[in-house]
Amino acid sequence: MPVAVITGASKGLGRALATALARRGWDLVLGARTADVLAQSARGIGAHGTRVVAVAGDVTDAGHRGELLAAARGLGGLDLLVSNASALGAEPLVRLEALPLEGLRAALETNVVAALGLVQEALPLLRAAAAGTVIAVSSDAGAEAYETWGGYGASKAALDHLAAVLAVEEPELRVWAVDPGDMRTDLYAAAVPDDDDPRPEAESVVPGFLRLLDERPVSGRYVAPALAEPTR
Repeated sequence: MPVAVITGASKGLGRALATALARRGWDLVLGARTADVLAQSARGIGAHGTRVVAVAGDVTDAGHRGELLAAARGLGGLDLLVSNASALGAEPLVRLEALPLEGLRAALETNVVAALGLVQEALPLLRAAAAGTVIAVSSDAGAEAYETWGGYGASKAALDHLAAVLAVEEPELRVWAVDPGDMRTDLYAAAVPDDDDPRPEAESVVPGFLRLLDERPVSGRYVAPALAEPTR
């Protein structure tokens, strides 16, 4: 069975993607900071009959990253690494003039530095896989300028560029930066708590991620909602 490591997997997009992969028979290593929520999600995902290992911890901790990959080795290897864990830098989001520099550092540490650290340690396993794949979960804030989204957007823009360079340096892998679009998640609620506009559930964009895995297009940046639309 193929094996995936997914960070930020206790809820939202991470949990939705993990559930979809479990239904397809993937074995999973799931990481997140909140142990009880992660354990509950892992139990539900494991009900689909695949092996699911929950590893609670902070992705900025090198020890935690090592535990995630050790768990993948225990399942037989690593075919897919999904960097989904994210930090906003400020909750709620604020204009750049008020953005705490420590908050920006925290966003960069989680969204960029930790993601690269995980890739660095995972590369031997990914290179050994028949179809090694890295998905960096991006954001439209990394490509467009939105008021108050500057710090978070800067971190996602940096993540996009790391993914693009990794694709050049590792041509045998597939490396996709994927913008999931607007979703109703706890992260968005923390970012903009006064926004009551209806937003789609995370499950609605998962078909876009699955299409990438099915069709395996060239490495690059993709928008999941566009991929999830029915082909004509």
